Amino acid sequence: MPKIAGYELYTIESGRFGLDGGAMFGIIPKPMWEKFIPSDERNRIPMNMRCLLLIGNNRVILVDDGLGDKYDAKFAHIYAVDSEMFNLRRSLAKHNITPDDVTDVVLSHLHFDHAGGSTTRKGENLVPTFPNATYHVQKSHWEWATSKPNIRERNSFLRENLVPLADSGQLRLQDGSGTLFEGIETMIVHGHTPGQQMLKVSDHSHTLVFTADLLPTLAHVPSIWVMGYDLQPLVTISEKEAFLREAADKNWKVMYDHDPYHEISDIHWTDKGPTGVNPRPLNEL
Repeated sequence: MPKIAGYELYTIESGRFGLDGGAMFGIIPKPMWEKFIPSDERNRIPMNMRCLLLIGNNRVILVDDGLGDKYDAKFAHIYAVDSEMFNLRRSLAKHNITPDDVTDVVLSHLHFDHAGGSTTRKGENLVPTFPNATYHVQKSHWEWATSKPNIRERNSFLRENLVPLADSGQLRLQDGSGTLFEGIETMIVHGHTPGQQMLKVSDHSHTLVFTADLLPTLAHVPSIWVMGYDLQPLVTISEKEAFLREAADKNWKVMYDHDPYHEISDIHWTDKGPTGVNPRPLNEL
């Protein structure tokens, strides 16, 4: 298994769902994007909910936790939810990890496909899925999601995923980018949603960045390939270009949370802009 900064790194597949391909690729015409990720009869493309597990330095850290299992049949039908192929608990169990073992959950942002696994039903109550973990969220994003729900994101910030965390005493709000743990830093971007945090794991030999929804798939690496879901697409383009120039210059590897085929890749900068190369599984890092 790959190891960076004293942490063993594992891919955790928490499930698959579907979103409209046009919405996922914004202004890019369908004949172009469907070459990379074909859609179904309802124009939905398959999307993994890929998380990152880090074990080491006396911590078990989970980055994002997928959709969870609190959804109803209507929700599952609309979003083509498939938990048969992948499941958060089963994926953790493959590495002999139970929810009780997790010490920290780092949520890139609070959209339901990234933070829905944070809480679970226990009888009539909703409780944190990881009872011994500290949940790390950017303060600006938490305030955006809970105090300023906007019409575009309102249905992505579900109270059932957020209120139990606030009530539990396990929530820790981070204020900006910087060192989170030994060998781990947060990087803040705002184009997709304000206060989204990416996670950079780095030592003298390797750097891996969990890019969350700045780069949901390998196909989103080109500068103008941004989601219709992004609140500020021009900001996303600027953030992508700055990040990808640094990633190419410093040989960082990037991890894709939603790509159904590719887990990580290198980044090269060409005359035509950024491109993702050498896609492969995380265990080949």
